[in-house]
Amino acid sequence: MNLGMNDQKHVPGRHADRVGWCFRMGDPLPHISVRNLQRKIRVSVGELESFAAGAVQRCLQLRKEKRSDLRKLREVFVWLISDRRMVVLHRQFLGQSGPTDVLTFQHGEIFISVETARHHARAFGNSLMRELELYIIHGLLHLHGFDDQTSDEARNMRAAQEKILRCLLIKAPAGP
Repeated sequence: MNLGMNDQKHVPGRHADRVGWCFRMGDPLPHISVRNLQRKIRVSVGELESFAAGAVQRCLQLRKEKRSDLRKLREVFVWLISDRRMVVLHRQFLGQSGPTDVLTFQHGEIFISVETARHHARAFGNSLMRELELYIIHGLLHLHGFDDQTSDEARNMRAAQEKILRCLLIKAPAGP
């Protein structure tokens, strides 16, 4: 079943003890870092990090009263990895073979396979950057309590992703 972006997964935390912080309204947003651990495909980490900072803010504006892992976290890490590394994570934490595009852990780590993102970007007619942006939003929404296990949940999550993406693209400065 293809729910729009293939096979994103939300994985319960390996280190749930890291999520002991609580945020009150007015507390600072979690700091988001993007790190590129793969070397096959060039990616603008700075652009993705700026995008991700805006995406965190937009995600938190949804479901304002809902308690979620995203509200509790002080930091979120986005790791850009190879298919080879994703295969290991996918098997280790979900018992499934092959790569997937996104794995999200409740303690604030989002793993994205850049090779799979490039493949999906081509298949869906997106740029690689747009595909990576979608995966970042998707991971953040998982941290904020959204799920996509049923068709209704997947539809709601896709709508939230598109809303956030539209908001961030409207605010983005026009290119040269």
